[in-house]
Amino acid sequence: MQKKKRILLKVGSNTLTKETNNISRGKIEDIANQIAKLKDSCEFVIVSSGAIAVAKQFVKLESKHEEVFVKQALASIGQPHLIRIYQEIFREYGLLTSQCLLSYSDFEKQESKTNIVNTINVLVSNNYIPIINENDTVATDEIKFGDNDKLAALTASLLEVDLLVIATNTDGIYTKESIKNNAPKTIEIVSNFEDLRKEVVNSKSSLGTGGMESKIEAVAVAKKANIETWIVNGLKDNFITNAFENKIPFTKIK
Repeated sequence: MQKKKRILLKVGSNTLTKETNNISRGKIEDIANQIAKLKDSCEFVIVSSGAIAVAKQFVKLESKHEEVFVKQALASIGQPHLIRIYQEIFREYGLLTSQCLLSYSDFEKQESKTNIVNTINVLVSNNYIPIINENDTVATDEIKFGDNDKLAALTASLLEVDLLVIATNTDGIYTKESIKNNAPKTIEIVSNFEDLRKEVVNSKSSLGTGGMESKIEAVAVAKKANIETWIVNGLKDNFITNAFENKIPFTKIK
């Protein structure tokens, strides 16, 4: 049997909500549909934000505490709901899912790193798709590091995946000049990473805590591990399969 290509897909809050204030079941269906189509040749690990966004749909927390603790509490409420939505929708496409919560400190200890790799390998070899999120209840790093971009890159490196796909709300990375001229033009292939850094305009996304700068940091981590990264517009339907067939503009970092 031919070895399957292992892909780590990172989906941020903006993609999952389709830039609204609610999680889009249609977007999760779109992701499930694509994974089902590709399952004979690819195996997927997903890093998904969205727990806070789910909770905000039906909870308003009153608190005298700092905003960071409110966010952690919202993440705690929203995470089980987020996983339930993934499970329900993926099951309709014949796909099995599991939940993994990780913290940045897990990547600092060799024992933890070995455990993560072994656990995820068992899940994937048994046709389960691990859905990873930061353990927000005990960590404030997502707020600092940017909407799971860095978590996705660290996980991709640890698992030695073949490809890191970061779904965002733009057609990849645009040239600085084209943004100034209000006519965004995608940088399609990047061979010189330092040139790419110079092109990036720092902008935070509305729901997510990321922005292009955090994506560049993620690319740097993946690059160190010799992993190719694609930055793709996840708001579009069939964004993974269309990227494979070069039907849409996106940024490919070799």
